[in-house]
Amino acid sequence: MSLISCANCGEDENLDGDRDGDIIEITCQKCGLVWERDLTPTCETCGTTDVRPAFQAIVDKSRGTQLSIQSMRLVHLCPNCQPDLLADYLASKSPLPPDELPFDPD
Repeated sequence: MSLISCANCGEDENLDGDRDGDIIEITCQKCGLVWERDLTPTCETCGTTDVRPAFQAIVDKSRGTQLSIQSMRLVHLCPNCQPDLLADYLASKSPLPPDELPFDPD
């Protein structure tokens, strides 16, 4: 699933972009629609830009059933919508746990 697609025709592969600071001007190569995408982090719930950066662990099975952190991704926590999670993150100084753990379909 693509993170972005054309609002006019739904195209999600043939898109070109030119970055200028926190703004990307995107052009759809299929229908020619041009629009701006703002990269300023915002809260998906309330829309505020007053969010705090945090790292979230990405884990995978390294040996048998043992889970190991493979990498981390940057997420943004909202002090209004996620005050407890943000406080725990700041107090622990450890990455946030992943949203889902890997599993074997067997």
